[in-house]
Amino acid sequence: MSSEADARVPTRTVHCADALQWLPQQALAPREAVFTSLPDSSELRRLTFEQWEEWFVEAARRVAAAVHPDSAAVFYQTDVKRLGNWVDKSFLVQCGTRAAGARLLWHKVVCRAPAGTATGGRPGYAHLLCVSRNLRDDSAFATADVVPRLGTMTWPKAIGLAAAEAGVAWLRDRASARCIVDPFCGMGTVLAVANRAGLDAVGVEVAASRAEKARKLVL
Repeated sequence: MSSEADARVPTRTVHCADALQWLPQQALAPREAVFTSLPDSSELRRLTFEQWEEWFVEAARRVAAAVHPDSAAVFYQTDVKRLGNWVDKSFLVQCGTRAAGARLLWHKVVCRAPAGTATGGRPGYAHLLCVSRNLRDDSAFATADVVPRLGTMTWPKAIGLAAAEAGVAWLRDRASARCIVDPFCGMGTVLAVANRAGLDAVGVEVAASRAEKARKLVL
């Protein structure tokens, strides 16, 4: 006979708000972890590129600062080419998270295109980075450093499902997370993956139409 806990349906809450205003008001618990993807400069056109870089680093700092010291935050980011130069978002994430006292637990590469494929404005890989203030990554429980495929994308700017599943599984199994918070949740891919993994989910999205879709997304 299934226990009441086994039959529990994971919850999902989506706030329509500005993430950087919402985050400082939260006191995330040890079993609440963050999994998010910070917006690209193309999504914040009101800012110059230099202003976006400053915004991005500060956003990463606020995310890391909001996470409980005994929990962790995972970032999914794809680099971009601007004026012939790569913009390394993993570097920007680490600039922000180190300012919050968090250190890199692991850095995985997600294949967005098959190895050997030439790509243009974006590389054939994406970053998955995990940071924490107190947690340490025990090498005895190491997971693959390369995620061989991105997985299906629920919308053009989404985290691929395979990448989302890898991040959620680590937070559940190694950081003891019972709730996944995505302060830039878009249409809710991470939230839906978390629910499917048996975890509660909390999202924040500034656009009301996306927030409504994030409340309803089912995989």
